[in-house]
Amino acid sequence: MEYGFLGVLILAADIYALINIWGSGTSGGAKLLWTLLILLLPVLGFIIWFFAGPKGRLA
Repeated sequence: MEYGFLGVLILAADIYALINIWGSGTSGGAKLLWTLLILLLPVLGFIIWFFAGPKGRLA
């Protein structure tokens, strides 16, 4: 049961990151690379994005 809850938290964090990535003002290529990183490495990708990702916010 605990692992299911952890999985849902990771999924929510990744969706949050993807929404912020695609809402940022970076180039399409950078958005694609960040998206691939998060999809291929959900936990590590989110952590890397959190510290080094595009900082643009949705309007």
